[in-house]
Amino acid sequence: MTTGAPLLQVERVHKQYRLPRERLLAAAPVIHAVDDVSFTLHAGRSLGVVGESGSGKSTLARLVMALERPTSGRIVFDGHDLNTMGADALKRLRTRFQMVFQDPYGSLDPRRSVGQTVAEPLTSLQGVGRDEALRRVGEALDAVGLRAADATKYPHEFSGGQRQRIAIARALVTRPSLIVADEPVSALDVSVQAQVLNLMQDLQDQFGVTYLFVSHDLAVVDLVCDDVVVLYQGRVVEHANADVLSGAPAHPYTRALLDAVPPAAPRPGAVPKPAAEPAPLAAPAACAFAARCPWRHERCLREAPPLREVAPGHLAACHVAESVLRHAPTIAA
Repeated sequence: MTTGAPLLQVERVHKQYRLPRERLLAAAPVIHAVDDVSFTLHAGRSLGVVGESGSGKSTLARLVMALERPTSGRIVFDGHDLNTMGADALKRLRTRFQMVFQDPYGSLDPRRSVGQTVAEPLTSLQGVGRDEALRRVGEALDAVGLRAADATKYPHEFSGGQRQRIAIARALVTRPSLIVADEPVSALDVSVQAQVLNLMQDLQDQFGVTYLFVSHDLAVVDLVCDDVVVLYQGRVVEHANADVLSGAPAHPYTRALLDAVPPAAPRPGAVPKPAAEPAPLAAPAACAFAARCPWRHERCLREAPPLREVAPGHLAACHVAESVLRHAPTIAA
């Protein structure tokens, strides 16, 4: 149970992009990258955002980091509406929320030393003096399992896992309350992934960091997150505690994501659901997942399901969520 005001509030956020016109007099197509997304995140907890490519995960991460502005809705960090803040005030607040990017190779400037890279948020956002910056860079490198002496080296001298540790040190150096991690281990080997994930958990225990963890891999999110939001085509289709979601998914899309994770051993008694037949033409307001859903009913082709509580603390946007829940034991590992 968490009490008090949440550290992060995402309220009815939409983000639309206009594409180039296909014809001179035609209307410009609009992509709804994030569509009416809401959630809260309390200090010291971890929230996973999961979905396949194109589901809006990375767009949502950029919106939370105020790298882009939403088309509508509010993003509130510790009581501050990020969309209404001036540039100077937002710059000062940025020391309290940092980001770890997906690519440990592309996110580090090869021409800058590790010390310069890790110190950059201090010098650009806080105006910290040289001696203080050196001390805090050493502390940050030590916290992620590197040496203070590594500050004089360059990124090409480190492995992929070590480079991601450097990226995490850069995020930690301002002592932030929130770290947004956008697919932080997807570019790493499996053995290195485990090391980085364990490091992130240790840092949370040590410093009380709050994580917004973006990933396409439910197994990874289940390992490090307290709660999970599942996105499909920019909308939240399920939101629950990580243990509940992995054991009893209430949305067919979440179940499909879990079924895509290879089990450690054959699942006894598992009854795989047959693939869906091609759906008839659906109404524009229909469920976006209907064409792929083996549980769909006629109602799914006519009416988009609202996000509703299907069990205490468990939200799902599905007309047949109760039927999916009854099949949950067949997918348990």
